[in-house]
Amino acid sequence: MSSPLLSAEGIHKTYTMGRVRLQVLRGCNLRVAAGEFVAIMGKSGSGKSTLLHILGALDVPQHGEVLFQNMPVFAPPRERWFYATALDVLSSYERRRIAFRRHAFGFVFQFYHLLPELDVLENVLLTRMVGTSLFEWFRKRAAARRAALAVLQRVGLQERLRHRPAELSGGERQRVAIARALVHGPKILFADEPTGNLDAAAGAELMALLKGLHDEGQTIVMVTHDAGIAAQADRILRLEDGVLRQVQP
Repeated sequence: MSSPLLSAEGIHKTYTMGRVRLQVLRGCNLRVAAGEFVAIMGKSGSGKSTLLHILGALDVPQHGEVLFQNMPVFAPPRERWFYATALDVLSSYERRRIAFRRHAFGFVFQFYHLLPELDVLENVLLTRMVGTSLFEWFRKRAAARRAALAVLQRVGLQERLRHRPAELSGGERQRVAIARALVHGPKILFADEPTGNLDAAAGAELMALLKGLHDEGQTIVMVTHDAGIAAQADRILRLEDGVLRQVQP
């Protein structure tokens, strides 16, 4: 059996709020094959988004490990940093985690997170600009612009390049967010409640786009509370009591 593209082993995450300790994840295990579309369901507050953020290297677990292409995403437990600091660049582990986020992973969130002062094309180009020096950007910007235009055409926004987020519908904003997540060619697209802020019609269009991307070979890991949305994935897992359980078809 071939190795999974992404795997998680024994993921634990606890938050401390004053004197209260809230254990959200209690040993989550997961294997995602290349080209698979996996949906993770669970009640509000069950830890779905926390787990997705850990899988995508946005957050750090106290225990357990995530492997991407058999490479560990996090430092060994005793050397993990749980808060971002200016010293991250001094740690080889943190530099590797940052590199995964920049080059291998793409993220789509429920509330878009677009910069209101930038137009559609500029919002998408941001992904290619992050971590690029001014000199490099002058050298690479033409190729980056071509990539951005291609992905915006793929999501059907080629006529909206100079519009700002306030001039777009919710569905269009989410398509910009998907274009931004795809412009650097990520191996995995992580989607956190991507239809949660959309009406039924816009949500259906968004899912048709995600399904089309999946049909083209894009690996997707999606969190949702909507059983109808989850049913469109290849496989459904449910997060209950801090662990993942397979949902029987």
